[in-house]
Amino acid sequence: MGQSESGTRDVAFDIVSVLYHALQAAHTCTQYRQDSEEEGDRELVQFFDEVISANRSLAQRAKELLSRRLSLTHQQLGAQEAVGESPH
Repeated sequence: MGQSESGTRDVAFDIVSVLYHALQAAHTCTQYRQDSEEEGDRELVQFFDEVISANRSLAQRAKELLSRRLSLTHQQLGAQEAVGESPH
């Protein structure tokens, strides 16, 4: 993981993947929570609430990390262009 098809590292992809999976887990657990609620199982409702909250927190952190890294990449590309270097 973390390697693109060309064999180079791509940490942005890694972060996007974590973001996607955290949001997917929160979405899926919302259905599980509803099922537990319909069954009247308060313990499982509480558990799924915790899982949903944890995954939403992870997704938010992933968005922040991705934003910072994309901003840094953008700044680095701008600096390269300012000194006449090709970004590729």
